[in-house]
Amino acid sequence: MSRVMAIDFGMRRIGVAVSDPLRITAHGLETVNWNGVDSDYAIERIAELVKQQEVTEIVLGKPSRTDGSVSESEEKAVLFGQLLEEKVGIKPVFRDERFTTVIASQFLRQTGVNGKNKKKVVDQVAAEIILQEYLEISRK
Repeated sequence: MSRVMAIDFGMRRIGVAVSDPLRITAHGLETVNWNGVDSDYAIERIAELVKQQEVTEIVLGKPSRTDGSVSESEEKAVLFGQLLEEKVGIKPVFRDERFTTVIASQFLRQTGVNGKNKKKVVDQVAAEIILQEYLEISRK
């Protein structure tokens, strides 16, 4: 069995989640911090995680606007996906990820996680949400 990885792309932090080998559940793996300009470090780190976790499929959150127009963030996410594909040889599946960080923040607040602790994991939780939705749709 192989794992699916989800990426919640952001300009400062990238949340990474991975499925179990049976592709039933998602769990947060890591938050990759980067400067939003030079993607080399982020691509290299995620490539390491792909190899370590034996990932065969990648789901990349695409921050779409509610009005359907393409934002700068969406363009950067697509470019990031292209660079990642060149590095690991896996073409990412793009999923609309608008509101996932808001939902993740609300969930963490409700569970009592705030401040610095929330900042460390909110992007991982957003990646978990993206991945869990994808896994559920894939099973249908």
